[in-house]
Amino acid sequence: MRREKPQYVRVVRHAWSLARRYGLDVLIILLTITSTVELAVGRGAPDAPRTALWFDVLAVVIMAVSLLARRQFPFAAPAVYWLLAGAFSFADGSLIPFVKSIYVLGMAAAFLMGNLRDARKSGLGLVIVLGGAVSIAANIPTHTVGELVFIPLPFGISWFAGFVLRERAAQAEAAEGRAARAELERDGAARLAVAEERARIARELHDIVAHSVSVMVLQVGAVRHGLPDALARQRDALQGVEEVGRTALNEMRRLLAATRPDGDGAELTPSPGLDDLDPLVDATARAGLPVLLQIEGQRVALPRALDLSAYRIVQEGLTNALKHAHATRADLTLSYRTSELQIEVRDDGCGPAPGDGLGHGLVGIRERVKIYGGEMAAGPAAGGGFALTARLPLGQGQ
Repeated sequence: MRREKPQYVRVVRHAWSLARRYGLDVLIILLTITSTVELAVGRGAPDAPRTALWFDVLAVVIMAVSLLARRQFPFAAPAVYWLLAGAFSFADGSLIPFVKSIYVLGMAAAFLMGNLRDARKSGLGLVIVLGGAVSIAANIPTHTVGELVFIPLPFGISWFAGFVLRERAAQAEAAEGRAARAELERDGAARLAVAEERARIARELHDIVAHSVSVMVLQVGAVRHGLPDALARQRDALQGVEEVGRTALNEMRRLLAATRPDGDGAELTPSPGLDDLDPLVDATARAGLPVLLQIEGQRVALPRALDLSAYRIVQEGLTNALKHAHATRADLTLSYRTSELQIEVRDDGCGPAPGDGLGHGLVGIRERVKIYGGEMAAGPAAGGGFALTARLPLGQGQ
């Protein structure tokens, strides 16, 4: 039974797709056959057309067949139908009103005219429909003044129904287009945020590496100058190391200059770390968000790059809570464990709103966590509010 249900669903969907695509074609063919039967059976009726039967059948078939070409000629096909209907009414005014099936086809043709995407062609189609309907009503041998109004009216209503559906379809397509463009813009903004954050991380890491290389070069130079003449070979070797270090430092500085935006100079102040959390917490509190800082476990010295990334994660988490969550307080917890550092920023706010820009901050945090092989989670907290958790393995880079 479980295997039959998906097959049944596929069959129903396929049948519905075929009905939507070819349903009107089948209806046109059936109504054409019905029209020919009406003409043949009702030949002796008082209101039957007086023209030859072959002419009446041929006229009905030509009109109906024109609608089968509506996919290739969306305007011309229904227009030809109504132009032919008006023309044939001049040959015999009883032909079109006598065949009731033609009435249904006329409604369908009027609907197709109203459903055209081109507003000018749709308006011209209304003129053709009403003009053809008035001609048919006027050519009825015993027509009345009321028939000149009430015969075209249903076809005008059918055209209006097609027009309304076309407008709704156009609005739906426009909404889908806007949604697709918004999705592309969001994806583009997310990719840009990733690139900017990676460039920022690279600049910070380059600064740290450049500083470390500079220290190494200075230490090598100090050792070289302190060696006695008896260790000339060792002094020459250290001089080579010093020269290689200075060359690497110069190349590193060029690389740093290339990764920085125009006008953005090198960072002259020391890179912040977890030891600088107190000023960050105080600044956040002065901005309107009290923060409770808790440290669990024994604090350990972290590599500079990891220390900086941990600080940036905390900074971004508090900034998001302050700007986007509408929180009144936040809890910051640092948990030092044997093999990892866990950072948790929890607030009592309502969480991020769609499109408020919080996603880009999370992108930056995710990129930093990814560098060290850690894990990140962000979402509604169990007890309410919003929680950001990041795990940084302490074995990386030590």
